[in-house]
Amino acid sequence: MIHDVMPGTEHHLNKEMTAGYIGFDPTADSLHIGNLVQIMTLVHFQQCGHKPIALVGGATGMVGDPSGRSVTRKQLTAEQTAANSATYFDQVMRILDPDRVEVRRNSEWLAGMTLADVVRETSVLTVAKLLERDDFAKRYAAHQPISLSEFLYPFLQGYDSVAVQADVELGGTDQTYNLLVGRDLQRAHRQPQQVVLTMPLLEGLDGTQKMSKSLGNYVAITEPPAEQFGKLMSIPDSLIVRYATLGTDLAPAEITELAAEVAAGGPRAGAAKRRVAAEIVRLYHGGGGAAAAEAAFDRRFKEREVPDDVPEYVLPADDPVHLPALLREAGLAGSTSDARRALAAGSVRLDGARLDAAALDVPRADLVGKVLQVGKRKAARLAG
Repeated sequence: MIHDVMPGTEHHLNKEMTAGYIGFDPTADSLHIGNLVQIMTLVHFQQCGHKPIALVGGATGMVGDPSGRSVTRKQLTAEQTAANSATYFDQVMRILDPDRVEVRRNSEWLAGMTLADVVRETSVLTVAKLLERDDFAKRYAAHQPISLSEFLYPFLQGYDSVAVQADVELGGTDQTYNLLVGRDLQRAHRQPQQVVLTMPLLEGLDGTQKMSKSLGNYVAITEPPAEQFGKLMSIPDSLIVRYATLGTDLAPAEITELAAEVAAGGPRAGAAKRRVAAEIVRLYHGGGGAAAAEAAFDRRFKEREVPDDVPEYVLPADDPVHLPALLREAGLAGSTSDARRALAAGSVRLDGARLDAAALDVPRADLVGKVLQVGKRKAARLAG
């Protein structure tokens, strides 16, 4: 696992950490394995004898984190965030020891704040400092709107650190500004300032952009084992070691061995990818689930006569995806007309299942990680 500690805070790591925490905003109904990077760090805290805090940001989720956003997020209602967060703890506890974690919701302290409270607390922050933030600076320079609610988000997240009196806060590298605001607010409240511990962002199945449900390049924690395994087998070889490093609990020596296998290429790289896929599925569904998923993957390819050397095709960003155009662009049909004729003839299959000729548009998420096939020899593995 790779971590970055903000300069000047290293001494905190040498004392007993009583309130190391991570927060999740319930902006969707499922976490994905990109969140696993931070969850695994909490596992390491537990292994070292600490009792970390898992915090669901129902109040902050209603505002929406502006980190990395070029436009204002659509705000969610309290009912939506409550529905989304209903299963969050169950998902997190698939990895964490539930007897050694404290569960909190930031609605405990943010929901009861008065306007006078907010005005007093935000006096610590300045507009000039907010505009130094990279995403805000870019939007301001481009004359794109920035709502006042987005300016308030760093304060809301930062106040969580005050409320739980955090020793350590974990987050992705895109969260650095918000995490540092927590230190500013703690100093104003005469609390010891937390350690800011950041972790890399995991690229999605497309191999380029950050894993995101909105981009359709994700593997959800709640997905069935076979679905997870199939998607993970679609990642480019260049990401095998990164997924092993950030998304599994493999020892460093094992990851070094995997890197050597990936560098060798060919079947050895394929075997390394299979190992990583199985390790990730095991975290959520146990060894039996991982073994069954791998067996199902093998049956899918052997019993349905999918070629061994299936080339990879990266799906367009369109959602839904137009099948005739996809078949043409993936090289599985000579033209859009040829693609339509193949669909009408029933010779187009997705993971072995014949596609309905009338269903010409398919949700992008339903295609990622699967094999699109025309006849017995033309096929492409669809990557996100």
